[in-house]
Amino acid sequence: MKDFRELLVWQKGHALTLAIYKGTTIFPKHELYGLTSQVRRAAASIPANIAEGCGRGGDGDLGRSLQIAMGSASELEYHLLLAHDLEYLPPHDYQRFSQQTIEIKRMLSAFILKIRADR
Repeated sequence: MKDFRELLVWQKGHALTLAIYKGTTIFPKHELYGLTSQVRRAAASIPANIAEGCGRGGDGDLGRSLQIAMGSASELEYHLLLAHDLEYLPPHDYQRFSQQTIEIKRMLSAFILKIRADR
């Protein structure tokens, strides 16, 4: 069992989730149960799946959880693009959140490759 809090990818995912929650407060109220909720859930799913994988049996379980986190990061990328195109998210927030998401995806990819190589 690994302590997820020590992983840089989890720390960055958690920081992004906090920023997303703050950044989506400006979304229209009619989107609260729509896009706002989807963006927040996709963001929170990234560090949550990393944490879950660290609490499971071994590297195989961790690898699967990292793959799920990767899927959530890709989902977040799209939701951010949609929010930007709908003009709910200012361009500077869109750029910042997108860059952070891409960085996290790169880190997840490297972590997944490392786990596969160690097996």
